[in-house]
Amino acid sequence: MVSRAERSAFGDWWWTVDRLLLASLAILSLAGLVFLMAGGPPVAERLGLSTFHFVNRQVLFLIPALAILLPVSFLSLRHIRRLALLIYFVGMGLILLAFQFGPEIKGAHRWIMIGPLGIQPSEFVKPAFVILAAWAFSEGAKRKDMPGALLAFLILPATIVPLILQPDFGQTMLITTVWCGLFFVAGLHWFWVMGLGGAGLIGVVAAYEFLPHVRARIERFMDKSSGDTFQVDMAMESFARGGWLGRGPGEGSVKRILPDAHTDFIFAVTAEEFGVVVCIGLLVLFAFIVLRGLTLARRNEDTFCRLAATGLIMMFGLQAAINMMVNVHLMPAKGMTLPFISYGGSSLLSLALSMGFLIALTRRRPRAETMDYFVQGAQHS
Repeated sequence: MVSRAERSAFGDWWWTVDRLLLASLAILSLAGLVFLMAGGPPVAERLGLSTFHFVNRQVLFLIPALAILLPVSFLSLRHIRRLALLIYFVGMGLILLAFQFGPEIKGAHRWIMIGPLGIQPSEFVKPAFVILAAWAFSEGAKRKDMPGALLAFLILPATIVPLILQPDFGQTMLITTVWCGLFFVAGLHWFWVMGLGGAGLIGVVAAYEFLPHVRARIERFMDKSSGDTFQVDMAMESFARGGWLGRGPGEGSVKRILPDAHTDFIFAVTAEEFGVVVCIGLLVLFAFIVLRGLTLARRNEDTFCRLAATGLIMMFGLQAAINMMVNVHLMPAKGMTLPFISYGGSSLLSLALSMGFLIALTRRRPRAETMDYFVQGAQHS
């Protein structure tokens, strides 16, 4: 056990982080491995891979994820902003390169290959975008000579236009929703709330009219007879077969025919094998992390920390909610992973970065450090 009297960097970190949040994330990651052991093997066998291929790779991805989360959680406020700026520009550069050099997967250019590894740059742009948007909103509120609101308005189209062109409507919707949430928390007038709502509605209508894959998903959601609804139907069947207590680990059958049983529909696989009770427990765990993050954000006196932490936890919670709602047919299919549960290297590393930022932002800091951040930020901005 680390003593409070210890003045090392680790000692200072241990006594200033929220250990409940840290423990909840650890439990979620371990639960993800257990559930992936149910959903991963059938998909691996269909692809001619070793039985625990996806489980083993997820364990390997957890090592760099931990190597990202922990060092990032040590960062000062100034270094959080600088790291986010670097990641944002590198990520946006890779998104643009993916149009030219990335492979086309399911009609989209979202990936770029670095050696044998495939990386989805948009996953890393998301947390960096939240940090930069929060910084712009907070600086605009504090300094009259800083066009923070204008920068916050400009960063949204600069980010989502390349995503729309990929196309990646799910990530576009997630980023836009989080940005609107930040705008609301920053104190916008109700006039702007209605304006943003109208703009969002226009965006959805435009996507339906001009993006065939978006139209197909919405129509399949509204009318099953309009297209293939196999995955959603099988996901719903998983809940019916599993009942309250499940059929037992390894006893599920729907996972053997679900193409995305290890990613988008792992929640349904969990329902069949472990039961609705376990799914409710997982939902409670996600809710606790979100509520804990929002509570820590509300307690923070620094505007930048409050906005950035709110945006990050909002993005985490929305992504989880979208995935689970798709699994129970409450939303059209979005291709959104379940945080720390679904298989995916880019998703896991991006989530580790997001939670590292969140832990760093919600640490209990002396007022002197916060004032030092303001002074140095004013000098270098």
